[in-house]
Amino acid sequence: MTNFVAAQDGTQIFYRDIGSGRPIVLSHGWPLNSDAWDPQMQFLADAGFRVVAYDRRGHGRSDQPPGGYDMDTFADDLAAVMQALDLRDAVLVGHSMGGGEVVRYVTRHGTDRVAKLVLLGAITPLMGAIDGHPEGVPKAVADGVKQAVLDNRSQLYLDFPTAFFAMGQGDVPHNAGWQMAFWQQGMSGALHAQLACVDQFWGTDFRAEMASITLPTLVVHGSGDDIVPLDTTARRAVEILPNATLVVYEGASHGFPVTHRDRLNADLAAFAYV
Repeated sequence: MTNFVAAQDGTQIFYRDIGSGRPIVLSHGWPLNSDAWDPQMQFLADAGFRVVAYDRRGHGRSDQPPGGYDMDTFADDLAAVMQALDLRDAVLVGHSMGGGEVVRYVTRHGTDRVAKLVLLGAITPLMGAIDGHPEGVPKAVADGVKQAVLDNRSQLYLDFPTAFFAMGQGDVPHNAGWQMAFWQQGMSGALHAQLACVDQFWGTDFRAEMASITLPTLVVHGSGDDIVPLDTTARRAVEILPNATLVVYEGASHGFPVTHRDRLNADLAAFAYV
């Protein structure tokens, strides 16, 4: 069996699909791929769920077309996966940029196949300091990330995990395995795709559309997240979403799906069971 789904424009989207039961669909962050969900996939499958994780276009094993790197197209790619695998009553989980992707899926494709949402360290409702949102992340930060990708993305993806996982802070160790996995996933993606995605995760405004989402939504964020700040994203998200619950992991970094895997896995399973 080939683990690819054709998107609307023919782009081949790679996916992994294990377990059986209620589907949990996992959308990864930047600049990673579905391997980022290794700490969750087997646990959730063993807990009685069908777990599907896919590589965003331009990332991992998916095709790397010249275009289509915008939230609408990402949501359409997710819809292609949902339809091809006939996933219903699903729990959509998005980490970081993936949080925007699952939100846009719901507002663009509806809730016929979706029961619940989970936003993990997500960029929603708006990450950037634009459109009357001065408390957001300054554009200079996003521009700096893009320049680092252009200058030497290999070095960036070696260095960035230190901040991503807050390695060496508190009880979080320096972990060469986490660093190597981040580097490998980052380098497996296309440079042009990763550049385009920076603009998308920094500047896409989800505020208006999120107000219409009535699905039960679990919002999990680390209080020590220096990449996607808690106060300007998760706290704002639960003010906008009509049916959301916020859980803050004290001291946790942006990479808490790895550093706090046991707690997160238990929280995901408990939320998805109901």
